[in-house]
Amino acid sequence: MKLPRPFRFLPTLLLGASLTLICPCPPDALAAPAPGSPRLTPVVRAVQSAAPAVVNITSTSVIDAGPRFMSPLEQFFGPGFMPFDGMPARRQKRVSLGSGVIVDSAHGYVLTNAHVISGGGEVMINLLDGREFPATVKGADPDFDIAVLEIQGPHNLPAIRPAEAADLMPGETVIAIGNPFGFNHTVTTGVVSALGRSLRSENGMFTDLIQTDAAINPGNSGGPLLDLEGRLVGINTAVHAKGEGIGFAIPIHKALRVMSNLMDHGKLTPLWLGLHVENLDQRMAQALGLREARGVLVAEVYARSPAAAAGLEAGDVIESINGVTLNDRGDYLNLLRNQLPGESLRLVLQRAGGRQELRLAPAAFDDATARRIMEERWGFVVRPEGGRLVVVSARPDGPAHFLRRGDVLAGIGGKALRSQEELLQAFRQLRLAGQVLLQVERHGRRYHARLLP
Repeated sequence: MKLPRPFRFLPTLLLGASLTLICPCPPDALAAPAPGSPRLTPVVRAVQSAAPAVVNITSTSVIDAGPRFMSPLEQFFGPGFMPFDGMPARRQKRVSLGSGVIVDSAHGYVLTNAHVISGGGEVMINLLDGREFPATVKGADPDFDIAVLEIQGPHNLPAIRPAEAADLMPGETVIAIGNPFGFNHTVTTGVVSALGRSLRSENGMFTDLIQTDAAINPGNSGGPLLDLEGRLVGINTAVHAKGEGIGFAIPIHKALRVMSNLMDHGKLTPLWLGLHVENLDQRMAQALGLREARGVLVAEVYARSPAAAAGLEAGDVIESINGVTLNDRGDYLNLLRNQLPGESLRLVLQRAGGRQELRLAPAAFDDATARRIMEERWGFVVRPEGGRLVVVSARPDGPAHFLRRGDVLAGIGGKALRSQEELLQAFRQLRLAGQVLLQVERHGRRYHARLLP
């Protein structure tokens, strides 16, 4: 039934009225509570102190979205033909939104999550007072989900004071602040549910996390977690998709150490223990007297390594590291990727039917060490030549016996290789894989080959 004309406008009028009613008044128009008012709770005071240092971050990049359909012009001239309006038909902007917190007033440094700015492109910082400034990425590490930005504008901006010690207590009240989707600040409160949590994700493993029931929404990623004194105790990073009301934050002492390494070196140095480990199957577990096939079996201990110095031996089964149970080699590698230099690890292992505990500090897995181990385990040597990696030699009895002198190593696992550094990084990530897919060019033709270390 067609409504009379006045009624067709009524929803619009009501919507306008509702928006007017809920629109907050300007801050200057609000009456401040009297000193000593019960409304000025510790939460309110902490938020008022920290809010000016919480920022909204937008990261804009251009991506190839692909055409929804092929126009007649593209059918005639070929895919990707530029239409008459002069705009490419297959590219569009993608905007990533998140939060961040100013931690260095003098330099305008902002801490946030690496996934907030992972798309690259233009990064903009929006302050609480409405000002907007571009920012540059000073460093980012996805293994820790930490990124450092520098505001390109006036410095001496408000910053949040970080907690000086990791003295959080389970049950302590904490406050999460974010600036999601460009709205004004969102504040949620809760308690510290647990400390030292580990979280597995499709991108790896995060350790030593603060677990809280304070609501952390996707747009709040990168924002601060505060205590009741208004100190910065963590960087909000993730919400557990399978559990309602479970959020996580990176402890601020860990985030600041990552920041320091990124500022000093541009990246974090990979770490290793000096082990070659293998997965356990049920048959191996029974032979070793284990009740279940969990953990990793030490197959080799490299000389002059942290593992050798700590007394690990071939045949040991590592059950857990820092209280995190290891299911397989993937867990072992992912956990090491989330450790900082200089920190001691606690290993629980099975040896000759008994349980033992060892402590050791990982060493830097520098390029020289990685190259030596790669050439030994994968059995080939390459040299950079004109932006490509050319095979110099391959052991006839090694896993890469199919390579020939002069072959070009074009990629690993679908990722292109252009430098020795990229190859060594791939080795660090794949050195314990059961098989590695290589892309090889020979006489101008490309083929794939499986490397079985």
